[in-house]
Amino acid sequence: MENQLPYDEQPIIPTAPPGFKSGFVGIIGRPNVGKSTLMNELVGQKIAITSPVSQTTRNRLRGILSTPETQIIFVDTPGIHKPHHELGKILVQNARLAIESVDVVLLVVDSTVEAGGGDRYIAELLHNIPAPVILGLNKSDQQPPEAEALDESYRHLDVHQRWKFCKFSALTGQNLDHLQSLLIDQLPTGPYYYPPDLVTDQPERFIMGELIREQVLYLTRQEVPHSVAVTIEKVEEAPKITRVYAAINVERKSQKGILIGKGGSMLKAIGTAAREQIQKLISGKVYLEIFVKVQPKWRQSRLHLSEFGYQVDK
Repeated sequence: MENQLPYDEQPIIPTAPPGFKSGFVGIIGRPNVGKSTLMNELVGQKIAITSPVSQTTRNRLRGILSTPETQIIFVDTPGIHKPHHELGKILVQNARLAIESVDVVLLVVDSTVEAGGGDRYIAELLHNIPAPVILGLNKSDQQPPEAEALDESYRHLDVHQRWKFCKFSALTGQNLDHLQSLLIDQLPTGPYYYPPDLVTDQPERFIMGELIREQVLYLTRQEVPHSVAVTIEKVEEAPKITRVYAAINVERKSQKGILIGKGGSMLKAIGTAAREQIQKLISGKVYLEIFVKVQPKWRQSRLHLSEFGYQVDK
């Protein structure tokens, strides 16, 4: 029997067995087609926030799915759209960079409506890339009975007739096993890029901030749209509780008033819902204190964008 290293000296990232497949899958598409919901479902844990408000995803978030035979690193990108401010330009540029740097592209579309100009624009970006493309028709559980015309409108996006095609529902999990098989088929053989028990490459602080921002989007909807950035100011870990201090940054005093609410009711609701999600994330008791700060026109300021973690990916 070969000598083995003691447990505490074992490598964090194991050596992949022969035939092991691994690689990066870029999830792209228009805003609000279900990309984040899909990645959460594939990874098996909530790491990306979801919201009925479009353009929820801002950072290029990676979710990691590991099995004995494969490791898939999903790259969830901001929805590709026409930018209206400096933040929007950064988001779209990062999504386009993701297209050029992954092993497989998964183009996610909303199969309950016909393909539109935004879908055609993204398809044009994909026509000449070397990576294989899988066209994923999401929300199949919500399609009308006569869905053939909707499906065909998306099939026509593939001018070279090279893309794989899969219908599924990220919400119900319907047909995601087939989608996963298609993705694995397209991946090259390779190593473990991350430890097998890791589900994201983002630190807990980042996920905490995103979980708070998710509740802002859910509870304020269009009143305080995308002029919100959340920063985690401090985290104090004690044996029985983790104390988290966070700041919600907005652009106008009126938005601060909405977030605080009458008698602090809105801020309390945001904090209560976010604390429950953070407790699930860290599997422990959490004390959460949130402040609201006004940072005028932060989405147009490169300095503030950098401070809040928004910059062009390298």
